[in-house]
Amino acid sequence: MAAEKQFENKIKAELHVRGAWRVKFFANAFTPRGIPDVLACYNGRFLGIEVKGGSSYGLTDLQKYNLKHIREAGGIGICVYPSGWEQFLELLDRLDAGEQVVVTDENYILK
Repeated sequence: MAAEKQFENKIKAELHVRGAWRVKFFANAFTPRGIPDVLACYNGRFLGIEVKGGSSYGLTDLQKYNLKHIREAGGIGICVYPSGWEQFLELLDRLDAGEQVVVTDENYILK
């Protein structure tokens, strides 16, 4: 889990440097399960980011469900693995350039 926390901090730091609003969502007994680890607003787009620390960690059905609903609502619901870091930066660069970024069921996992 330490690797996942370090990677999450790297994602949050990148979002901060780029001027995004972001928050780490801490779940407790009173909050819904499956909410993405990082919620952000970047260049007018809502991002729900599920962070994975290694390739052996997969998404739960509830995490997949929530990311899909974020996408269906017009946001960007993604899962990012450390090996997908460059893809994540490219996504942010595309948003910086004003491109219309569409994330689908086929490309929402950055691995």
